[in-house]
Amino acid sequence: MAAPGGHRLRVPGRQVTGGDLAARQAELVAALVAGGPLPAGFAPAPVEAARRALLRKRAGDVARHWPLLAAGLGDTWPATFAGWAAGRPTNGSLRDGWDLARELRDGGTLPPLGAEELAAREAASRYDGRGAPRPRRLPAVARAGGAVAAQLAGRVRLLRPAPR
Repeated sequence: MAAPGGHRLRVPGRQVTGGDLAARQAELVAALVAGGPLPAGFAPAPVEAARRALLRKRAGDVARHWPLLAAGLGDTWPATFAGWAAGRPTNGSLRDGWDLARELRDGGTLPPLGAEELAAREAASRYDGRGAPRPRRLPAVARAGGAVAAQLAGRVRLLRPAPR
């Protein structure tokens, strides 16, 4: 690969072209954040350590966007998030939390605080699971795990808390 000064990148035993390097980088990123196979030439232990560190960082970012969901899961938050996120590339912290909350709701394991937070988010915004969430313009009511939230004139109110 040509460096800024026009030089080629040298790897012992061969020269690496720009296409080779880009492909190897993509393989490494897939192994770190999307559950891809370990690329040849990389030691498994350091790559696994980096993957776990990235999952912890990602869990912290999602917890900042979804504090009630994380608090509701308590000590199980890191393991729950890591189990869900392993093998999935990120869609951003807001969307990752939303997708996790919906999956927990569908599986019947969404904690009450998470249900209230999900109901409030769903009342305030439209999210189809593919694109970015968009604010609702019209009044809306949303339910999750027994919680009911309503949005009217841009304000969201929790009408009924989730059963505890």
